[in-house]
Amino acid sequence: MTTPAILGGACAFIGDSILGPRQLVQVPGMQYLVFDYLSEMTLSSMARAKARDPAQGWANDFVDVALAEILPACAAAGIRLVANAGGLNPRACAEAIDALQRRIGTTLKVAWVEGDDCLDLVGPLRAEGVVDFYTGAPMPKDLDSANAYLGALPIARALDMGADVVITGRIVDSATTLGALIHHFGWRADEFDRLAAGSLAGHLLECGAQATGGIHTDWEDVPDWENIGYPVIAFDGDGRFSLGKPEGTGGIVRVSTVAEQVLYEVGDPANYMLPDVICDFTDVRIEQEAPDRVRVSGARGRRPSDSYKVSATYQDGFRCVAQVSVFGLDAIRKARRTGEALCNRARTLLARAGYGDFDKTAVTVIGAEDGYGPHAGGGAALREAVARVAVVHASDTALDLFARESRACGVSWAPGSTAGSALTLNGKPAVEPRYRLFTCLLAKSRLPAPSVILGGERSQVELPPGRAQPTPPPPSQAAPAPAPGPAPDDWVEVPLIRLAYARSGDKGDHSNVAIFARRPELLPYIARAIDERTLAGYLAHLVRGDVRRYHAPGLNALNFVLQHALDGGGPTSLRTDPLGKGMAQMVLGMPVRVPAAMLPAAGAP
Repeated sequence: MTTPAILGGACAFIGDSILGPRQLVQVPGMQYLVFDYLSEMTLSSMARAKARDPAQGWANDFVDVALAEILPACAAAGIRLVANAGGLNPRACAEAIDALQRRIGTTLKVAWVEGDDCLDLVGPLRAEGVVDFYTGAPMPKDLDSANAYLGALPIARALDMGADVVITGRIVDSATTLGALIHHFGWRADEFDRLAAGSLAGHLLECGAQATGGIHTDWEDVPDWENIGYPVIAFDGDGRFSLGKPEGTGGIVRVSTVAEQVLYEVGDPANYMLPDVICDFTDVRIEQEAPDRVRVSGARGRRPSDSYKVSATYQDGFRCVAQVSVFGLDAIRKARRTGEALCNRARTLLARAGYGDFDKTAVTVIGAEDGYGPHAGGGAALREAVARVAVVHASDTALDLFARESRACGVSWAPGSTAGSALTLNGKPAVEPRYRLFTCLLAKSRLPAPSVILGGERSQVELPPGRAQPTPPPPSQAAPAPAPGPAPDDWVEVPLIRLAYARSGDKGDHSNVAIFARRPELLPYIARAIDERTLAGYLAHLVRGDVRRYHAPGLNALNFVLQHALDGGGPTSLRTDPLGKGMAQMVLGMPVRVPAAMLPAAGAP
């Protein structure tokens, strides 16, 4: 087909709003809605649910909330749906959709994709000495789930077979969009530039409102958060596309809002590795095409590798987080002493009960800027603070003792204390399993070809050959040297946010911070001030591994990858910001020296 493909990004994660699906089904000409429900650690909770009930292990909200409302409208308008809501049980998810259709009277064709589950290969891989891709640690003894990140070709096959709804398990997030585009335009598996462009489109849709003003650096410029629009892409099939949002919705679509999303959770922008294509986003260009609409071009692609990324989850003890609100003079000092006292008292009680010490503890004070480390501002005058005590133990019974004791803070210690949050005022903080991630590579040839099942018909999808794993990228790609300017005495020091916008994301225990110059001429000065050494030093209280810098000239951007920066990341981390969402906000406070005459051109808030 040569007509443009119209796609909407309806869901960014398992807790996203119903607002996206409601908006997007009303967009004239809408053809495909894509939904992303899986984060790196989502499958761990789905594994628990499936262990309790073999019919579970998928994203119930997709069926019970989203489809229950929009399926009749999709059927009437011919809108096709692609979702990774199948989690660990795509078949059960598909069967739940059919059950819903019998209740509401629709008759859409539902297909599901199998082939990502590789738990049966764990034993052989452990025997071969496979280690974690990021840490080099050996494979744990017991894994709850192990899934390969599949690509877009099974989705395209399902749509080719006539499916109206396609349900997958673990796939790369952008594959929902790429699969629809491969089907729509009939692309071959070796049209790598087009596959890269389709993957970029999927990357922009997969996080919903993050491309339309959500979590944007210049947040005050973004209107009507309550009705923020979800992204709509019109793809021409030649590798270029426009991105906007539904008419009359809130949010904003600018070069800056979309650029931030291009590098979100990306490592080396020249080597963004996916199962279908290796993408090069270094020369991606974004142009303002109209109010709230941009034009995106410049993605390039190469043959993919011959391996899948495998993400496995396992339980490593339990964790509990208690919070105590403290008010009045010296709130921060009172809160910190409260947290330390709770930790020490619990240790004494654990020892008396015959339990060992906590495996890990973290006492922080929300309001004291503990996450900023040595860069924390004042705060001594604050009259509201929250003591946050996070602990890990091998025994859930031991943590139940800690949770019970945490309520005593409200009557035992600092004046102005309220034990627990609004959610636990009359209860106690939850004890929950602590999950960790194990990541490795697996040759595609070791897994059976993925299958599509539709109406009793099973179709296997043979994958094209990949190439051997590429050589790791060099440690740094330098940005241009600063242009000649006034003598340093005529330069002024300003926080980075005056010169740039930024966004940070997470991959396991790693974080990336992408910095975008507000004007191209400012990038050399930013690059001079912020390199691998200076950023590693500024964030030394958080980052335990190497820092690497990459350059994306098309976006006037620098992308930093911070290894082992999140205390394990996800539910493993005990930090208040386990996903590094605030990392870019910290970096935007770094000082940068520029010629004073350039400041009026910065265009910053």
